Amino acid sequence: MSEKNIVLNVNGIEVIYNHVILVLKGVSLQVPEQGIVALLGGNGAGKTTTLRAISNLLKGERGEVTKGSIELRGERIENLSPADLVNRGVVQVMEGRHCFAHLSIEENLMTGSYTRTDKGEIAANLEKVYNYFPRLKTRRTSQAAYTSGGEQQMCAIGRALMSNPNMVLLDEPSMGLAPQIVEEVFNIVKDLNEKEKVTFLIAEQNTNMALKYADYGYIMESGRVVMDGAAEYLRTNEDVKEFYLGVGGGERKSFKDVKSYKRRKRWLA
Repeated sequence: MSEKNIVLNVNGIEVIYNHVILVLKGVSLQVPEQGIVALLGGNGAGKTTTLRAISNLLKGERGEVTKGSIELRGERIENLSPADLVNRGVVQVMEGRHCFAHLSIEENLMTGSYTRTDKGEIAANLEKVYNYFPRLKTRRTSQAAYTSGGEQQMCAIGRALMSNPNMVLLDEPSMGLAPQIVEEVFNIVKDLNEKEKVTFLIAEQNTNMALKYADYGYIMESGRVVMDGAAEYLRTNEDVKEFYLGVGGGERKSFKDVKSYKRRKRWLA
């Protein structure tokens, strides 16, 4: 990836939980301004930990970045609080939505504007969210607990947008959703990227869907990035097609068992 207009630079980070469990083992990635980057891999690959390292949400789970650096527009951010990052335009949408069940959809959305003070701008942002997610406007007085999984995912993304971010870390947006709803969510992400110039880093197990909408992708296994490239290249790569897109014959294995793939591993380059 070109160094031009890189907004986020993750440089060889290691993450340890409980002072003992090494989860990330030298992860490096870059996200360009106004890009959509996919972080791919199976459950336990390290995708969520990578996002939480960037957004500094590790401390709540007794995790810490012990090596490497994370830069946002050239500034080190490892020691900033999550609130500081929101003020700098970076917000994370958590895996599993985490809507406030007892609040209405609109009340959930308004919690995303807690860092802002201009009521006119907040109202304008709310209307913008409703324009992108008209279903939320219809359900705005409904308690989140009584809405569908798709509506809750839209609410979680809309809540993040209420802080007026320029970068969204989106964790497993397709989890538990019907294929038609997943497509709808990703189409909205694409619209937000193109029309509002929002940058996205998306952690996703649904490789086919993610690479359909992303510009660039990183594939993770066991806490390492094992392959990266333009989305179209990854979609047509034979190893990726076999192990992640469900195309190709033979028994599935880990990438590390494929000699031709192993020679391409980034940490051996």
